[in-house]
Amino acid sequence: MRPEIDASAAAPVVSFDDEPLIVVDSDDNVLGHMPKAEAHVGEGVLHRAFSIFLFDGDGNTLLQRRADGKQLWGGYWSNSCCSHPRRGESVDMAAVRRLHEELGVNARLSFLYRFEYHARFGEAGSEHEMCSVYAARSDAPVSVNPNEISACRPVAPDTLDAELAAHPERYTPWLKMEWPRIRAAHWDTVEALAAR
Repeated sequence: MRPEIDASAAAPVVSFDDEPLIVVDSDDNVLGHMPKAEAHVGEGVLHRAFSIFLFDGDGNTLLQRRADGKQLWGGYWSNSCCSHPRRGESVDMAAVRRLHEELGVNARLSFLYRFEYHARFGEAGSEHEMCSVYAARSDAPVSVNPNEISACRPVAPDTLDAELAAHPERYTPWLKMEWPRIRAAHWDTVEALAAR
């Protein structure tokens, strides 16, 4: 992975406060739809989301630093890509779309697991998500959308383990929940990506 950020280019805007998120219950049954900004106010409303961990042929995973203007956890380091499916969109479709929108990458995604979590970001609001977690492999150059990402870097798994232990405050809460579970329960799937 060779991440490049071209702030001079007119990068597309791919996130909108009024985009309709899919509201669900704890069994992932659809209850309705709600604008993204509204779904994150206060304690938040449970909605579908996804996280992608993109690996290269050397086994490094790409971390992104979220753009400073993000409503929640702007400036924090996180996994390669994360977002929400919109009304009428499956989680798989949304994950493929967003990976291309944020990183310019097309890759086959491997579903790992789904979980519900809640995390509060002070008075700014909360994430309350039914989150599907994916892994993918790509050695293609990465073209970063600066509207979403302020920096990115490939990191070796052992290095990320150590960084999360030493400086957890630098990372988003979902990354801190997802990475240890991937390492403990889904690492065989990640390692199998190298054989593709």
